[in-house]
Amino acid sequence: MAPIYSRIIATGSALPERAVSNADLEKIVDTSDEWIRTRTGIRQRHIAADGETTGDLAFLAAQRALEAAGVKASELDLIVLGTTTPDIIFPSTACLVQQRLGANGCAAFDVNAACSGFMYALGIADKFIKSGQSKKVLVIGAETLTRMVDWNERETCVLFGDGAGAVVLEASGEPGIYATCMHADGGYKELLWNPVGVSVGFRDEPNHGVRIKMAGREVFKVAVKTLDSLVDETLEAVGMHESDIDWLIPHQANLRIIEATAKRLQMPMDRVIVTVDQHANTSSGSVPLALDYAVRSGKVQRGQNLLLEAFGGGFTWASALLRY
Repeated sequence: MAPIYSRIIATGSALPERAVSNADLEKIVDTSDEWIRTRTGIRQRHIAADGETTGDLAFLAAQRALEAAGVKASELDLIVLGTTTPDIIFPSTACLVQQRLGANGCAAFDVNAACSGFMYALGIADKFIKSGQSKKVLVIGAETLTRMVDWNERETCVLFGDGAGAVVLEASGEPGIYATCMHADGGYKELLWNPVGVSVGFRDEPNHGVRIKMAGREVFKVAVKTLDSLVDETLEAVGMHESDIDWLIPHQANLRIIEATAKRLQMPMDRVIVTVDQHANTSSGSVPLALDYAVRSGKVQRGQNLLLEAFGGGFTWASALLRY
């Protein structure tokens, strides 16, 4: 029996209208454009408007991906949405987006793996297709992370933005996703986390104390080391070499981490998709936003091999090696 592959047939993305530059942040927090750019590569980020939700951005990205794919929402068998900032506690944001799309009836659920959320969602969708249970799947990564940023915390507030990206996967006899790898280690919890929630309770302070806490230097060290081993694992799983990869599409958190991964792959930076300067770290939205840019700009072409990877709070880390 011929193998079944899951193949990305289209992409889509959405960013809030409001763009906030580093110069804009200089007016509200003790920082500078030079400090932000030299340490992160970020020049601006998009911030959701009042009343604009993760689901709103996810819906727009999904619409654009479905339109590009020529697929009707009613044809979908599954919707998997990676997010750590859902609209409400329940129903899942995937269910809310499903209803707006008119895809009622198919399975729909959220995945929370912090910045690796989209990569986890993609890995899950890939398995559903390869098992034969699904033929068309919508995978989304969407966040409104600025809703839990402390704008007085200068080392973290400059890092994050809001946005969403989506892909439509289809069962195919032609190679698509070769392999996905997913890992987590909760032992690193307190290096990057949000310590409040439903079960442990909220805090009696503005916004219920919902604030990102991060030990930046420690996160950087673990991320570089972990992504280095992830590259080896992914290539080994497929039997490929670094030279077989046409494009690296990494999580857009920090330019230094991206450059370190590219160096490990011996890839020149002109073969690496970089969008962190335009939208900062959009967590689960990061990789699909970069992928959509790469596709729509004409950089990524059909038949090329792409390595997608991400690292996030948990810690979580995940990758996918695929032929576009």
